[in-house]
Amino acid sequence: MENSIFTGLMTKLEKRTARVAVLGLGYVGLPLAAVFCEAGLQVTGIDPVEEKINEINNGHSYVLDIPGAQVEKLVKKGLLIATTDFSALKDADAVSICVPTPLRKTGDPDLSFIVSATESLAPYLHPGMVVVLESSTYPGTTRELVLSKLCEVSGLEVGKDFFLAFSPERVDPGRTDWTTYNTPKVIGGITPACTQIAAAWYSLALQTVVPVTSTEVAEMAKLLENTFRMINIGLVNELAIMCDRLGVDVWEVIEAAATKPFGFMKFTPGPGLGGHCIPIDPLYLSWKLRSLNYNARFIELASEINTNMPRFALGKIQDALNERSKPLKNSRVLVLGVAYKPDIDDLRESPALDVIGLLIKKGARVSYHDPYIPTISHDEWALESVDSLMAEVKTADCVAIITNHSAYDYPAILATANLIVDTRNALGKAGQNHPKVVRL
Repeated sequence: MENSIFTGLMTKLEKRTARVAVLGLGYVGLPLAAVFCEAGLQVTGIDPVEEKINEINNGHSYVLDIPGAQVEKLVKKGLLIATTDFSALKDADAVSICVPTPLRKTGDPDLSFIVSATESLAPYLHPGMVVVLESSTYPGTTRELVLSKLCEVSGLEVGKDFFLAFSPERVDPGRTDWTTYNTPKVIGGITPACTQIAAAWYSLALQTVVPVTSTEVAEMAKLLENTFRMINIGLVNELAIMCDRLGVDVWEVIEAAATKPFGFMKFTPGPGLGGHCIPIDPLYLSWKLRSLNYNARFIELASEINTNMPRFALGKIQDALNERSKPLKNSRVLVLGVAYKPDIDDLRESPALDVIGLLIKKGARVSYHDPYIPTISHDEWALESVDSLMAEVKTADCVAIITNHSAYDYPAILATANLIVDTRNALGKAGQNHPKVVRL
């Protein structure tokens, strides 16, 4: 029985007749669905948000990395279908779960989306189905949470009747050099058969698949990747604070160190951490380790430093205004860029939100401009991106560059502004020792 189910599913995959479902059609799910479609697989995308479903079925895209023309082509070919109806899973042979895993305000993991997706899938789990969880989470989630619920509801045996694996998403929004297609994909299954089936499936659509021995290894690999970045960003952020105390230009220090051809990797400071992974994933690991009576000290320290960077940026703005005999209260502060990184429309965990909130609490008259994000509604305040950028630059008491979008004409901004606090070195050498510029 085991051989026939395994062989039957493998045959479907090899012949590309396997029916694919992707749960969650956001920044991870929609690009993944598109890649499977481009490989000739029929994909049903399932998401509870009806607006997303309507956009896709009308041939539109709401994800920056996926052109609307591509979605329209795949829908017209019948390769991509979107629905809010989870009963479509009964016909699926292969299912990817791509749902969010945010942190609660207490700093604890919020696994409610994974739980909900698993509970929605469980009634439709059937022999000959492979399931891959892509949502970043702590080591043990696939086995302890997803596997237990699927087995409990279905009564099926993993590795024999159905197959379960974890494959961490590695999406970096806005990149064109490394995409869902060519970024190597780590996959670890509950059993060797699970790994083999999941790797065979993803190999149909992705350039490179890297099998590992367990779901825990795959889960931990993802956390290592982002913990590495978070800790190094924390280090260089603390370096910025130290250089500020010493009166040394941190950007010149970094560029000098980066000339070493070995043993150094360049990281740059900023007003805080943002995005869907780096500020969050390491804290999943830290939370898990606390349950095992271990304190992940590097993670906790780096998180503390990075979390305090918006306040450091606020201090630079306040001090810069004070040097010009202006109090922060009632001063006009224009924030340039609110996305969490340049040239994307993603606000998730953006430090700009914290900087703006702190400025408002201090009584500043805050406006912002971002070519990708027309409005912000956040907790106790809401703002709209200003229409006339250069007019606002001219009248602002201080322009704070928080996200260094490439669309900005920085020489013109430098020439027009009264005062600039550049937290991203967007002005480069033009801002070094300039009387109107304060750098992080």
